[in-house]
Amino acid sequence: MSYKNILLIDDDTDDTLLFVEAVNAVNKEVVCRTTLNPAKALEELSTLEDLPDILFLDYNMPVVNGLEFIQRMQNIERLRHIEVIVMSTPPEDVMVAWFGRNNTSVKYISKPNSMEELIEILRELL
Repeated sequence: MSYKNILLIDDDTDDTLLFVEAVNAVNKEVVCRTTLNPAKALEELSTLEDLPDILFLDYNMPVVNGLEFIQRMQNIERLRHIEVIVMSTPPEDVMVAWFGRNNTSVKYISKPNSMEELIEILRELL
């Protein structure tokens, strides 16, 4: 699938800047919006006219973590179709099991260690 409209929710400014740079390296035609505040993002998504095709979500954030965000998102009918990919530091097997125990099925990617690795991941996904 070809994604043209991405939303990244991550409370780390440096990670956000790197992500946008990597998306631009993969495809300059993709619109990548970002927000640092998951609660505000959920509020905006509830009323936004042009919804993202895919959402990249950090798990470890203050106030609303990744699981809480996904659960709240699933309670809003118009947001249920948006694909969510969670990116965080714990290993993939640990987080997939965690989401499974919480009856939540999402794609999960361990945050890459380099820009090159992030670009390769995004090339596969986008």
